[in-house]
Amino acid sequence: MSFKSRLAALFSSKGKLDHAIRLTESGKTVQGFALLSRLAAAGDGEAAFRVGRAYLDGIGVPPSLEEGARWIYQSAKTGHIEAAFVLATLYTVGLPEGFEIRPTHEGLDLSHVPSAGPRHPDFHLGIHWARIAAEAGSPDAQALLGYILTNGPEDLRDPAQARSWYDRSAAAGCSQGHLGVALAILEDARTDEQLAAAARHLTEATKGGLGTAFDILGRMYESGSGVPRDLGRAATCFHEAAERNIVTAQARYGLMLLEGIGIRRHYGRAETWLKRAATNGDTQSAALLGDLCANGGDLPPNLVEAARWYRLAAEQKHAGAARALGLLYLTGSGVHQDPDVAAHWFKVASESGDTHADADFGNLILAGASATADEKQALHARFEKAAEKGDLVGAYNLGVCYAEGVTGEQNGREAARWMQKAADGVVNAQYWYGRMLLEGRDVQPDPTQALYWMEKAADAGMAEAQVAVAGLLVDGNINGRRDHEKALTLYRNAAESGNVDAMFSLAALYGGGHDVPENRPQAQIWFRKAAQRGNGLAQMMLGRYLCRGLAGVTDPVEGRIWLERAKAQNIRDAEAELALLDEAQPDDDD
Repeated sequence: MSFKSRLAALFSSKGKLDHAIRLTESGKTVQGFALLSRLAAAGDGEAAFRVGRAYLDGIGVPPSLEEGARWIYQSAKTGHIEAAFVLATLYTVGLPEGFEIRPTHEGLDLSHVPSAGPRHPDFHLGIHWARIAAEAGSPDAQALLGYILTNGPEDLRDPAQARSWYDRSAAAGCSQGHLGVALAILEDARTDEQLAAAARHLTEATKGGLGTAFDILGRMYESGSGVPRDLGRAATCFHEAAERNIVTAQARYGLMLLEGIGIRRHYGRAETWLKRAATNGDTQSAALLGDLCANGGDLPPNLVEAARWYRLAAEQKHAGAARALGLLYLTGSGVHQDPDVAAHWFKVASESGDTHADADFGNLILAGASATADEKQALHARFEKAAEKGDLVGAYNLGVCYAEGVTGEQNGREAARWMQKAADGVVNAQYWYGRMLLEGRDVQPDPTQALYWMEKAADAGMAEAQVAVAGLLVDGNINGRRDHEKALTLYRNAAESGNVDAMFSLAALYGGGHDVPENRPQAQIWFRKAAQRGNGLAQMMLGRYLCRGLAGVTDPVEGRIWLERAKAQNIRDAEAELALLDEAQPDDDD
């Protein structure tokens, strides 16, 4: 071609378009966009399409959905197939509310178009443009048309026609088409051959990088459905899907890393993926993160962080997380102590199906947490219904309601009747029923049976029962049974679980005068633990130990501090100990 011909070609419409494309592809996006804009304004469909994509992708110009849609529409009106597909996609994904693409005599009316907002799909306009592009042979549009015919409004659905378009798209090598065929097969798969066919299409779909295909294929490898079971391949597929922001895959991959399933265990990476899944709305991952932070895992426990993840899951009605959060508020662990907030989360857990939370919620109301009369009545009705169906936890809760008169007057006989039923399987009921028998509250007193039931609760680990039974075994008031060794064990178990009364009593046993070896250093340790938690008697005893050196170390300065604290709580012997301490001080005049 002569120089004159090449020059003429450069200044032709096609030559200008080719030049604009070369500028864009060589990195000169601003110059390329300027030339494309002039060609698009002159009615060039290809140029209009490229201008629209530039606006949608933010290449050579600030991104703008409105301007992008405007130029894509102009291009599609000229018969540009890819523009028709992109326009169909925009309508199917959804445009902001109030956004309309409609021609006027001057072009498009965008004067009232919002710049942002939630998307609102329009499947009817989407299917119009998808069909135009699909019938013109666009594999991507054929897959999109299949999607609309499968997932669109009821009046547009046509599974048979959808499958036909998916097949045509897949035959052309489109990843989305292969995914559509796989999903259609899995919808009605009954045989191994059908599952295997779906797996083949999913494998083809993964070649296009489709996260959903990786996720489904991962589940098939994990379960051995349609493919040989291969946990390593499953982990790889979940990882690929997770990288593409498939939330279920992020959760599954994180769990596999945490437990070392199909992949080497790695706590740090597991936590990262579980956090991504939880942040993206996976409640189970959020609850699991709460458990990991609360229990410590490979790191020290972090109850503040645990509360944050439990809250995220609890706000989405995850029963276990709501109950765990309630327990944190009940004990003031990682959050401020607040029985009313605890009661709220126990209620959420209970309403979400956690029967253990029913007991927690009921006990909190009994302990004085705020609740309306209607809430108490509803709680009583729920417990009664459960109890009459044979639910032991419900029977226990109903017994508590009658014992404390939650919805009216107390009824000790009914309380005892339901407590006795629940005692066969509910530790709290064993303790309550034992106390009722011991004290003869609306039942015939029976100390032997009382000790039997309370000891069952104690042996099951209930701290309150351990303290009560240990006290009975120290005093020997029931049938003359004294067992200081077991009492020591029960007090120690309860003390180690945080029971302050048990800490004091354990220290008293170690202090001497009982049927266990004296151990005053241990006694001082447990007096200190109880004193630090506000127990006045323990403060007085710790002060006495320090002032007199009973455990081998004398510290009258610290001892006085503890005695003063005990005196402030009106502990009688504390004042006497302070008087002795003052008498022992040398006179300044000496």
